[in-house]
Amino acid sequence: MSPTLDTRTPIKTEARALWQLAWPMLIGQLANVGMSVADVAMSGHASAQDLAAVSLGTSVWTILLVTLMGVMMAVNPIVAHYVGAGEYGRIPHVVRQALWKALGIGLLAMVVANIATMVFDHMQIEPVVAEMAKQFLHVISFALPAFACYRVLYGYSASLSQTKPMMVIALAALALNVLLNWVLIYGKFGFPELGGVGCAYATLACVWFNLLALIWWMRRAPAYRNSWPLSHFEAPHWPEIRNLLKIGLPIGVTYFAESSAFGLIALLVAEFGTAQVAAHQIALNFSSLVFMVPLSLGVAVLTRVGQALGEGDPAAARFRSWVGVGLSFGFAIISACFIALFNQQIAALYTSDINVAALAAHLLIFAAVFQLSDATQVSTSCAIRGYKVTKPPMMIHLAAFWGFSLPLGCILGLSPVWFPWKPSQPMAAEGFWIALVVGLTIAALGLTWFLDRLSRGRLSLAT
Repeated sequence: MSPTLDTRTPIKTEARALWQLAWPMLIGQLANVGMSVADVAMSGHASAQDLAAVSLGTSVWTILLVTLMGVMMAVNPIVAHYVGAGEYGRIPHVVRQALWKALGIGLLAMVVANIATMVFDHMQIEPVVAEMAKQFLHVISFALPAFACYRVLYGYSASLSQTKPMMVIALAALALNVLLNWVLIYGKFGFPELGGVGCAYATLACVWFNLLALIWWMRRAPAYRNSWPLSHFEAPHWPEIRNLLKIGLPIGVTYFAESSAFGLIALLVAEFGTAQVAAHQIALNFSSLVFMVPLSLGVAVLTRVGQALGEGDPAAARFRSWVGVGLSFGFAIISACFIALFNQQIAALYTSDINVAALAAHLLIFAAVFQLSDATQVSTSCAIRGYKVTKPPMMIHLAAFWGFSLPLGCILGLSPVWFPWKPSQPMAAEGFWIALVVGLTIAALGLTWFLDRLSRGRLSLAT
């Protein structure tokens, strides 16, 4: 047994190995979310209508984006297992087929995004906000095929323990995004003043930049030479694509269940006015920013667990899983305290509207509460995926978010007349955020139980 996989390895050593993988991804993820922060903040300072339109458009865009991210994550555990087993020659074929899958699903997502704009015609929102949200989605939808392909190469690189390229490229994309936002939202250098729609053009350019820059980097870096997937053309191989879909679709559904629970809130509370939508988007946006830390740790855990299993060491896989969960939980305690203490200052960074800032600060208290369960559920689910097990986490997430969180949110937030036990007045966004706390807690408990059962079962089979 390799010393690096020995379960007697001190926790500090494993934590250091996880952090070495995670921190470049974290900075890259923060930069990616930073683009969304820039969109929300810069459109918010244009007008409340621009902020509301970007919030509504982003709600749909984020659901599609996160779902695509999950479906493309199938490449991560497969490549990680091959790396652990030293079978680098099998990696290029898998990545090439994953790119075919990404192209097809990315184009399908682009069609769905454009069809989804019709939902704004049936919402009780200002016509100017509805029209701007539709234009936002029409423009940004052209980024979805590029994003899907980028996430395949992202997973390939991360599973090779090469995470710094994504960091450097994401930082460059963030700088480009802020510049393009400034030019297009406010109409600088002779460009038309596009308002919130300018964010969509800026994001479109940055997503394509990410993909092309990552390909350029990989083509020149020595770390990819023995597994470079773009050396020659390969036609679609449907058995391999089906295998990738078998692993990736449950992850996509899992991500959809969670992201839709968050994203649909903006659509459901739109009838309560622009301020509610904008406040929800601010709280969600900052929560997403903080979430990048446990998410990056989770991808690192997936890589470490997959590589351990590829080497045939389930004891190390279990050890690495729980060290990763512990690190995520420790960060969640710190982030919860920070959000609770500085909720008003955080809200003020996003908007100069006093009413919107006050509502957002209130919602951030709920974001502080669910930090512990959110960090736990993402780290445990990533560890489980390292075992190439994806369907049970999907069922747990569907039950937590669609079985509990969204129904409870509708009861508390909308106070429907047909439901006997409901608040006397609709709680709007606050009711939905209370429900999110419940859903995330259920998911965290269920996934923790399943990870313990799965890792123990694999360990017993090996002894």
